[in-house]
Amino acid sequence: MLLLLLILALVLANIRQPYPDLAPLQHIPTVLLLVAAPLLLRRFPLSDGAVASLTAFFLLHTLAGRYTYSNVPYDAWSRALTGHDISTTFGLARNDFDRLVHLSFGLLWVAPFAEAVERHAALPRRAAVMMAFLFVGAFSAAYEIFEWQLTLLAPASLADDYNGQQGDPWDSQKDMAMAILGAAAASFWPLFKRRA
Repeated sequence: MLLLLLILALVLANIRQPYPDLAPLQHIPTVLLLVAAPLLLRRFPLSDGAVASLTAFFLLHTLAGRYTYSNVPYDAWSRALTGHDISTTFGLARNDFDRLVHLSFGLLWVAPFAEAVERHAALPRRAAVMMAFLFVGAFSAAYEIFEWQLTLLAPASLADDYNGQQGDPWDSQKDMAMAILGAAAASFWPLFKRRA
């Protein structure tokens, strides 16, 4: 059911796509997940909560992919709902939706990854959570290296629009820091959760 929700979100995100040149690159991870998920979940089953956590992350990523991370109109949505925009309220100089998604990556991937490692690799809970924390840091670094390589190989305008640095020379480091912060926060819950 959650995978169907993600498929629906992916289809809706591409109706009247405002950035059609970037959309395929933005949505490749979600499409790959949707293709691989039935096989992976059959081979390595996860709890409903773990699948919901991963689905929540990919829903955020799909939303960001519709607008590109730099152009998610959260200020317009906030003004429509509350009369105030988020950027002014929090003193943000750039569109920080990408930072929210990086934070969410850490928050939403630790528990599912730890569950998978604990269940399928027979690691103790604490070791599984540590592996999940390390996975988030390593994957975040690998993703930022991918973005750097993209700037070297793709046309400049495509790479700039995809990477969404918005003039911040420390964007990669801040993105990794947000993911690690999210992972650190999420690590406390599975470490101390009592077994049912």
